[in-house]
Amino acid sequence: MAPHVLDNPIWNTLNTRHRAIARTHGEVARYPAQIAPFIGVAHDGVDTREALPALLEPGETTLLLGVLPQVPEGYETRLLAMLAQMVCVEPVEEVDGPEIIELGEAHRQDVLDLTALVYPHYFRPYTMSLGRYFGIYQEGRLAAIIGERMGTPEWQEVSAVCTHPDFLGRSYARRLLAMLGNDILASGRTPYLHVAQENQRAVDLYLRSGYTQRREIPFWSLQRHA
Repeated sequence: MAPHVLDNPIWNTLNTRHRAIARTHGEVARYPAQIAPFIGVAHDGVDTREALPALLEPGETTLLLGVLPQVPEGYETRLLAMLAQMVCVEPVEEVDGPEIIELGEAHRQDVLDLTALVYPHYFRPYTMSLGRYFGIYQEGRLAAIIGERMGTPEWQEVSAVCTHPDFLGRSYARRLLAMLGNDILASGRTPYLHVAQENQRAVDLYLRSGYTQRREIPFWSLQRHA
């Protein structure tokens, strides 16, 4: 049986929806560093002796999901976590709340400030170029956001679900999840996301928002030594 497209989400995204921005060398592809820290390979055990020197800078760390290549001397992989990969296959009830707006270049610094506070490590200066991002402003501040990251023609990853600590407990994340998930389903695609299993608060939020766990998926770092 062929593997499911979501078993290798980075590679499959960089060969479909995000092919135009992919940096590819043979069976290895990555996002530009200013967009996202992710790298993918075509299948387990890919020989990366030629690709990695061409794609990674000395000292650079990238991240992989689901599929692990062979790495040559001078590179190191480390298992960071077993994430829950969750999918939402049915529309959910909308959640009342304040206005949701689509975020653009004028909001980018607000998004970077919020993600640096509550969603560090994975959000880069131009991550917003990967898809649509939406937010809720309150009291003149960006209170909560959600966005689209990886994806294929049939599947769309939901990402950067975060709320400023000053605005927790107001169901903003649930409102954003319902809006975006229903919109993705209406477009004929299926939303999915990844979450650390030990983040029980987030897992519970996604379960209440119509998501179910599809599988555990390994999450690694891959570093080129300086």
